[in-house]
Amino acid sequence: MLDLLAQTGLNAVYAASYISLIAVGLVLIFGVMGVINFAHGELYMAGAYTVVLLYTDFAVPFFVAVAAGLIFVGCLGLAMERALFRPLRDNPLGGLVASIGFLMILQALAVLGFGVRMEHIPPVTQSVIEFSDHVRLPVARLYVIVAAVVLLTALWVFLKKTRFGWALRAAAQDPEAAALQGISISQTARIAMFIGAGLAGIAGALTAPLVSVNPHMGHSVIVTAFIVIIVGGVGSLEGAVVASVAYALVHTFVTTFYDGVIADIVGLSLMLLVLIIKPTGLFGSADRA
Repeated sequence: MLDLLAQTGLNAVYAASYISLIAVGLVLIFGVMGVINFAHGELYMAGAYTVVLLYTDFAVPFFVAVAAGLIFVGCLGLAMERALFRPLRDNPLGGLVASIGFLMILQALAVLGFGVRMEHIPPVTQSVIEFSDHVRLPVARLYVIVAAVVLLTALWVFLKKTRFGWALRAAAQDPEAAALQGISISQTARIAMFIGAGLAGIAGALTAPLVSVNPHMGHSVIVTAFIVIIVGGVGSLEGAVVASVAYALVHTFVTTFYDGVIADIVGLSLMLLVLIIKPTGLFGSADRA
């Protein structure tokens, strides 16, 4: 029983790692730009397909393909900011609708380029860390965990210790006041979009060998990300991380001891309970930031 609990805990840590990368990116985009990016799940999908193309089809080294996924999807985010969100900066509903349209375009492009079949990437490594006979952590999952810790720590340092990070936080808290202080709202939006999209991209790239890559793989992760940011508090990066860990623990343990459908119901019920008790989420405030 103890081995089962330990193994389930390791599975939850892995799930929390990639969920937090996706959710933090989504929160950062919303906090700075005030737009709900429904295409965020498709950015995750784009990162995964980048690895399919480079690592599987062109035999590019895996970590080079992962880095390319981060950069490519980050640049895709820049294109979204310039073509979709900037013209609709004062129209949040328009930005939301535009992101849904872009979601459909990315899905269609994935179908045209790769078909609707599931893509199964060859394992990056067969190595496994064995804690006991029944408690194991595949090294491929460890890559995801380490990347999440490193990237989220780096993001925290960037936001707290650098001039650009200060500008992002100021723009998120009060865009008008930030503009009066000489902060370029367009520049902060570009930075937020590149980082937020890049985090989703690298999450997809790193998990590509561990999941079935397909044009609709973004659906489940975007639903999970929305649950997490609502529970953690819309606009709160810390809340997104804490809620990712909490959600992953609950969902993984319920899935292990019951089944996935009940786990989904429990996750949604947790979100509703938090909204009833604290409508702004665990770490949220009444303001956007």
